[in-house]
Amino acid sequence: MDYPIEKVRDIGIIAHIDAGKTTVSERVLFYTGISHKIGEVHEGQAVMDWMEQERERGITITAAATTCFWTPTYARRGVSPDDQEKLKAVRSVHEHRINLIDTPGHIDFTVEVKRSLRVLDGAVVVFDGVAGVEPQSETNWRYADEYHVPRICFVNKLDRTGADFETVLKSIRTRLTSHAVPVQFPIGSEGNFSGVVDLMEEKAYYFEGDHGVMVREAEIPEELKAEAARRRHELVEKIAETDEALLEKYLAEEPLTIAELKAALRRASLEVKIVPILCGSALKNKGVQLLLDAVVDYLPAPSDLPPVKGLDPATHEELTRRPADDEPVAALVFKIASDPYVGSLAFFRLYSGTLKSGTYVLNPKSGVKERIGRILRLHANHREEVKEVFPGGIGGLVGLKSSTTGDTLSDEDHPIILESITFPEPVISVRVEPKTKADQEKMGVALRKLSEEDPTFRVAGDPDTGETIISGMGELHLEVIIERMKREFGVLATQGRPQVAYKETITGSADAEGKYIRQSGGRGQYGHVYVKVEPMERGNGFEFVNAIRGGSIPQSFIPAVEKGVKGAADKGVLAGYPLIDVKVTLTDGSYHEVDSSDMAFHIAGSMGFQEAVKRAGLQLLEPIMKVQVIVPTEFLGDATGDVNAKRGIIRSMEDRDNVRVIEADIPLAELFGYSTTLRSMTQGRGTFNMEFGHYGIVPRNVAEGIISGGNVKAQRA
Repeated sequence: MDYPIEKVRDIGIIAHIDAGKTTVSERVLFYTGISHKIGEVHEGQAVMDWMEQERERGITITAAATTCFWTPTYARRGVSPDDQEKLKAVRSVHEHRINLIDTPGHIDFTVEVKRSLRVLDGAVVVFDGVAGVEPQSETNWRYADEYHVPRICFVNKLDRTGADFETVLKSIRTRLTSHAVPVQFPIGSEGNFSGVVDLMEEKAYYFEGDHGVMVREAEIPEELKAEAARRRHELVEKIAETDEALLEKYLAEEPLTIAELKAALRRASLEVKIVPILCGSALKNKGVQLLLDAVVDYLPAPSDLPPVKGLDPATHEELTRRPADDEPVAALVFKIASDPYVGSLAFFRLYSGTLKSGTYVLNPKSGVKERIGRILRLHANHREEVKEVFPGGIGGLVGLKSSTTGDTLSDEDHPIILESITFPEPVISVRVEPKTKADQEKMGVALRKLSEEDPTFRVAGDPDTGETIISGMGELHLEVIIERMKREFGVLATQGRPQVAYKETITGSADAEGKYIRQSGGRGQYGHVYVKVEPMERGNGFEFVNAIRGGSIPQSFIPAVEKGVKGAADKGVLAGYPLIDVKVTLTDGSYHEVDSSDMAFHIAGSMGFQEAVKRAGLQLLEPIMKVQVIVPTEFLGDATGDVNAKRGIIRSMEDRDNVRVIEADIPLAELFGYSTTLRSMTQGRGTFNMEFGHYGIVPRNVAEGIISGGNVKAQRA
């Protein structure tokens, strides 16, 4: 069945690790009829966690996409499940197509969340009913803000001991957004949690039968009516504030219909003026059907959002594409996966036009024409071949030759480049060595394919030792990569001790001259530049500016100077680590009509840059991680003492039932093996999680040891 675009929803489910995100996804598949058996994460049977490692570890590692179909419960109200004719008629009017992506919660795999949110129209943010807002919740929320993604919240696990809906609501409003408004609240708590009160309908809902399939509507319990009235008054007031016509009626004390309130809440949700909050327990099969209703009611269809913007590759003028079948094709490749059956599989989101198998599209970035071979509809690791995809569609393409993550596929006659995806830099590296000669031959292929899949995974060779160095977002990230090499590519490899991805930067501004002159009989080499270096704010990277306005250096040699400067910055000057947050300005120079060459200016640029940064003053930077440590109260002193010993700075401490939560900034170099240390310190009861925070200055006494190690390495070279 082809679905009108207003009945399509492209959504993702995002959360901190262990908030129950995949469990929610599994219930969605069950209630929408895609799965006929619920797959439990703790039993290693989740459909969306299809990789062996995901099932063994009980975590999501890679984003999985699927398509399901949902007719809201209120549309089916009063229709018997056995009356197939009536159900068919209801579905023809009310059924929606939901393209769903289940994303990882662990910070090491945050790239999966970011690239998924880039192509999704809406998101369901899942929170643990005990823990509330956690570090990765904040990171995912920032990604959603960055891409202007409307979202709804689902407070999960309200059946757990210590669950508190009001506390979670407060943490969302304090740490994420002041626009969060409950449209439901729970009936009972912890072991007595039995259902939810819907503030729009002013009804109570219970979930009965096998796996909570039957949604029973009832009157609000007498003891909750006062709370329901108070919460509904707050909800109606918040909705009315976002709509002028509704506000006039509200102030005039005229009755507001449910249809009016829902329509206004939908508009406010799409503009992120209100973030609706729902609740339940996915594991106990409570609240998920109403969550699906909310996805239909309050999250956008592709047609609800402004036309997607891009640039003309020739003129760089801004272009737009509407989500319509008759528009030129515009699609974004957001993920590359290595599939054992079909080879390279490119995940894409179609924004406009109709993509048909057998046709050709243009990759404007590379200028290469790509043939659309097989188009696949995705369901975790299962595939269904289709002949065409319409706007809003998410699927997979087999056989693309030169397109990778972030590339646009567009109509040949109407090219457009859509906004790409930026990814965080790796913070940790290890050396890997194949165990046998046969493994050596296979390892190169495996690493190349894995790096194509994951933009935060990097592979490089050490020029000093000839060893292979892999870099990623954390120890778990690299551990999973090495295990995938073994399982998927049959490569056995040993790994060295993890290494921190240090950086270098400058402390001041300085000018320097770079002059390269060689005479060896016949044509010589001559390159001469003046460069100025200045520090930039932390996180701004590297910038090269050509400030020459006369003809002291021909424009044809400027790219060679820039390449030389960037090459020197990548190799580092202080201890062999890349230089960041530096602005380099080419101010002057000279050339020789015969002897000047690209190579000479390349070397001159490198020499001038190295001299300038030495004069400016160099310092070493290290990745600082935002760490959340959760320990029983009796171990708080040991835990805080250990954080201080690791050069950590404690930002806050919070009481949470019988545990204490420590928020701290700790250098990554001090965190290797921390999980073992914490477990032994707390009798196995302490846990922690971390995410990259920022680059900070390495203290002088620590830096001296790192620099001397880097200089020994440079001397060997």
